[in-house]
Amino acid sequence: MRTVEKTMQATAFTNDGKLTREKTGAAEWLLVPCVRLALAAGFLSSVADRFGLWGPPGSPKAAWGNWSNFVKYTAVLNFFLPQRIAPMLAVVVTIAESSLGVLLILRLWKREVAALSAGLLCLFALAMSVALGVKAPLDYSVFAASGAATMLFLQAQKKEGRQTGMSVSQK
Repeated sequence: MRTVEKTMQATAFTNDGKLTREKTGAAEWLLVPCVRLALAAGFLSSVADRFGLWGPPGSPKAAWGNWSNFVKYTAVLNFFLPQRIAPMLAVVVTIAESSLGVLLILRLWKREVAALSAGLLCLFALAMSVALGVKAPLDYSVFAASGAATMLFLQAQKKEGRQTGMSVSQK
């Protein structure tokens, strides 16, 4: 049991440069990596579907099955924009999701990547709600994923505050 307690301690520096040990909960220690990887898998799986890696259009595992269907879906969600913008927006979203998925796995720029992930997912949820009704983002757990990304942001900000000796409220 002593080993588990030591594993749950995080090293932090105070403002005066002294080294301290802070305990982190088992839930945080286990769940944060799981949430991060789940979000990454969601982003990358969605991108894979656009290129037919989950099967052709109409197959049980594919939502779009190809790039053309994804561009059409992008146009549906963004009905308020000119149709000619849909292909460019599809490219931008695909680059964003691919980048965020990889960065989540690599654990780079944790706070910034979590904030961008939460923002992107929030925009998806909003667009889906307006274009398709609130049931669509609820069925695809987009609100839950946005909340999970927000939780990662708050955790990263808290951890960053520990390392700099500042609390989240001081930032």
